[in-house]
Amino acid sequence: MIDFLQNNAIAFMAAFSMVVTLYAFWKSLVPDNSVSKRLKEMSQRRTRLLDEQMSTKRKDKRAGLNKASSMGVIKATVHKMKLMGSEHADGLQLKLAQAGFRSRDAMMVFLFMMVFLPFVFGGLAAFVAYGMLAGKITSIMQLLICVCGVCLGYYAPRIFVKNMKQRRCTEIRKGMPDSLDLLVICAQAGLSLDASLNRVSKEISFTCPELSDELSLAAVELGFLPNRADALHNLNNRVDLPQMRSLISTLVQTEKYGTPLSQSLRVLAQEYRDERMMRAEEKAARLPAILTLPMIIFILPPLFIVLLAPGLLRAIDSFSQM
Repeated sequence: MIDFLQNNAIAFMAAFSMVVTLYAFWKSLVPDNSVSKRLKEMSQRRTRLLDEQMSTKRKDKRAGLNKASSMGVIKATVHKMKLMGSEHADGLQLKLAQAGFRSRDAMMVFLFMMVFLPFVFGGLAAFVAYGMLAGKITSIMQLLICVCGVCLGYYAPRIFVKNMKQRRCTEIRKGMPDSLDLLVICAQAGLSLDASLNRVSKEISFTCPELSDELSLAAVELGFLPNRADALHNLNNRVDLPQMRSLISTLVQTEKYGTPLSQSLRVLAQEYRDERMMRAEEKAARLPAILTLPMIIFILPPLFIVLLAPGLLRAIDSFSQM
């Protein structure tokens, strides 16, 4: 049998090649039904997407109803207490915009929290003072804990907005040099200011979404506001940074006098890069002073123990033998 296979190996290979050739020739002549298969797959995908969209709409509708009911309570409370015309509402919209909250209901939520949180924190403080610590501390300390809870609830929204503003300004300051470089490229390519801002906002949407959001809004305002300088001043008000003020003044002068934009932006970008490098060097220079206290507390005592303990032990042994 083995001899038969060895003698006829060429014949078997030729037959196999013939079968493969005939199959390939037959497949080339038979009309391909990939179009119908593709249509079937598209129909199934369309059905699946419609089902997912309907389920998402139902979830969003339920969430929207819950949100609408909660916002109705907040709006009713704010309007009944006439908080919109109080002294706290003056300049509040700008502060919320600087922190990244530009929705219509942001100010109402903030004012409601300023009224609601003191009661919540005060109630928790009263529960701790008069419930958990009853009999363990004096009445003056109990009253002081309640007052501190109420004050914390009153200032908590302000502290939150301030921290969000600082974090947002830090992220925008980090993304300014790269954004200015992209603006220089767009200006040299012949794009207008609003088109350049729109393009840069799309490019930095993943690396710096905060600055991308502000630049896209400025591009939209440049398109529909009658005075283009107003859009730039609005951007300056929303981003309270010296770097942004320098950029806005440069852009306003460019719009007013027609000076070359690319050269000015290149100089600003280099200045911001140098400033960022100087800030990094300043942080590096502060490290020795910052590490002094941890080194004294955590490093020097173990070092003294390791160096002095053997000598002290030998001295104790020698004195004990005496």
